[in-house]
Amino acid sequence: MVRFAASLTYLFTEMPMAQRFAAARRAGFEGVEILFPYDLPPADLRRQLQDHKLDCVLMNTPAPNWSGGPRGFAAVPGGEPRFRADFERALRIAGTLRARHLNIMPGKAQGPDARRTLVGNLRWAATRAPHASLVIEPTSPGDMPGCFLDSFQLAAELIAEIGAPNLGLQFDIYHAQMIEGDAVECWARFASLIRHAQIAGLPDRSEPRNGQVDFTRFFREVERSGYNGWISAEYIPATTTEAGLHWLTGR
Repeated sequence: MVRFAASLTYLFTEMPMAQRFAAARRAGFEGVEILFPYDLPPADLRRQLQDHKLDCVLMNTPAPNWSGGPRGFAAVPGGEPRFRADFERALRIAGTLRARHLNIMPGKAQGPDARRTLVGNLRWAATRAPHASLVIEPTSPGDMPGCFLDSFQLAAELIAEIGAPNLGLQFDIYHAQMIEGDAVECWARFASLIRHAQIAGLPDRSEPRNGQVDFTRFFREVERSGYNGWISAEYIPATTTEAGLHWLTGR
């Protein structure tokens, strides 16, 4: 059975973060993502999760400047000390929030040295936190130019090379469609690696409605594959969040 979570980084942004938990629960979500939970005390976030009976399904390692600057350091040669310090910080917060998955941000880097750096850092992280579920996410070069991880095939090769049971794939349907041209077929190919999924409409990353992606076909493929993880609504509402929730309430 498909379980939907709300990305509080994208949804209910018309209100302060502390109020988004209650709004997500009222809307019918049972889980939430908090992509960058670094600006509020973790204990306060944990209290909100508990008060509203919500699971924290995902958070990211730090991206110091999401608007045009560094988006992580895992693949950046010479950035190993920064990555490892950031990972330790993320791990502590993930423990407080009981986050199900921790998405490792590779950052902007290219070439063989970047690949070796990423493999080394992922191997270190998987060993450092064997209890944690770690994921990596391919992203579209058009949206995140220069980001090392821009291919699902590359992500699959890295996961196989590292061979850690606690490392898997994060599937964002928007990026899958932009990269592969057929997000549903992409899911079918890589379903065995997927630990966490995110949905949004294309091409404007708004509400998940049929268009470039046939969501009816997509959800049918998700169920056929036996996926039992969370699917996070990670989109930019066209107006207010509540006005655009017909895709969820009408299911």
